[in-house]
Amino acid sequence: MFVAACAGTPAAAPSASVAKGYILAEVEVTNPEPYKEYLAVVTPMVARFGGAYIVRGGKTTTPEGAAPKGRMVVIEFPSFEAAEAFYNAPEYQAVIAKRTANANSRLIIAEGTNP
Repeated sequence: MFVAACAGTPAAAPSASVAKGYILAEVEVTNPEPYKEYLAVVTPMVARFGGAYIVRGGKTTTPEGAAPKGRMVVIEFPSFEAAEAFYNAPEYQAVIAKRTANANSRLIIAEGTNP
């Protein structure tokens, strides 16, 4: 995932008492080469919004329930609001079609527990 600087304003780092925000994604890549173009754009964009990849593909096991249909991705943000700001940023909205055209995915934005 995955350029010119974002026109939107990345969220400021919250105080230590604010719960972090996460984007959880299940991604089944259907067209790997074009999907790499999405990654090349989104990876630096995530960083500009204060995000960091915690899980990006890698090995999984499913002790309960249905196994994911693809790779798992977890991106941590300074807050729930920062995760939402990233997803709703015009720059990210402009590249979503590149992901959806080349992968089947499910994204969830979740708030972590308070520190």
